[in-house]
Amino acid sequence: MATRSKSTFGKSGASMLPWLGLALIIFMADQFTKVLIMGYYQLGDSTTVTSFFNIVRAHNTGAAFSFLAGAGGWQRWFFTGLGVVAALFIVYMLRSHAGQKLFSFAMACILGGAIGNVVDRLLHGYVVDFLDFHWRGMHFAAFNVADAGITIGAICLILDELLRVKRGK
Repeated sequence: MATRSKSTFGKSGASMLPWLGLALIIFMADQFTKVLIMGYYQLGDSTTVTSFFNIVRAHNTGAAFSFLAGAGGWQRWFFTGLGVVAALFIVYMLRSHAGQKLFSFAMACILGGAIGNVVDRLLHGYVVDFLDFHWRGMHFAAFNVADAGITIGAICLILDELLRVKRGK
């Protein structure tokens, strides 16, 4: 009988490799799209795609919704460190809960997005954003594939918790 490695199998015996694979796909999609944007767009360039969606090139030195963007530079290292700590914690959680599908899906989405944005901060000092949705002249904050992964992961994490609480009743 084959021995299971503690590095890929959690307490439940389920492998975390599929979840790390999902995180890698999100990371690669994020980085690929950012390379395209940086290759074809200058900062501030925009292309109208539909009446409610543009492709833009924006740089975010802060966090979500440009939180702390004008803080003077220290936030680059703070958010990079926070992303690294979050990634390590998520890998630990995946290892411990790989058999919980919705939870692990959520964690993998967040992991792929977090690493994508950490790489941006390390390489450029900012995160490259390019998806711009708008309605009636109001623009939602521009975001990227990593941000979408983090958002989907957060929604799934909330859903997982609501389902867990419902099962407990």
